Amino acid sequence: MKTKARKAAVSRKTRETDIAVSLNLDGKGIGRIQTGLPFLDHMLELLSKHSLIDLTLRAKGDLAVDYHHTVEDIGLTLGMALDKALGDRRGIVRYGSATVPMDEALARATIDLGGRPWLVWNLACRKRKILEFDLSLLQEFFQALVVQTRMNLHVEQVYGAEAHHACEAVFKAVARALRQASEHDPRSRALPSSKGVL
Repeated sequence: MKTKARKAAVSRKTRETDIAVSLNLDGKGIGRIQTGLPFLDHMLELLSKHSLIDLTLRAKGDLAVDYHHTVEDIGLTLGMALDKALGDRRGIVRYGSATVPMDEALARATIDLGGRPWLVWNLACRKRKILEFDLSLLQEFFQALVVQTRMNLHVEQVYGAEAHHACEAVFKAVARALRQASEHDPRSRALPSSKGVL
């Protein structure tokens, strides 16, 4: 049985940001990312690579004012594209979980694509910045992402004080969990809910 292509393209333009996202859930992990924020580019490339989602993302924002608008709006737009590509979510696994080490750091991510947005964010690393990038913005990114994707995401960076390793472990764990949750269930094409609706 041939499955429908799970692709989406979404753009979002405000007075603060101009963002375009296109993705293929059943891709090969090819990421083409340009946000104006090199650290975020790196994290989103990891998300693409380890989820096997082909992702093209272009963002222009008021970075001279603050990074917040751009980071949050990227999360919103990427979430909108994921939600669109998932369609009615019929036949997906729905749940995914991954634990990923990165040198001394360890992170866990657990996802439910069941339609109810919620973020639990618990990081052991207390570093505030990588170069000029405020790491608290990553929580804002994921909060926006879960709302628009309509997913439940629990992130726990268990240990590891080196900030880059901690963040990298988080993005890789989320990617692996998202890959698992969004995959076609080989045993069912039904909606993965006893309520009959997500």
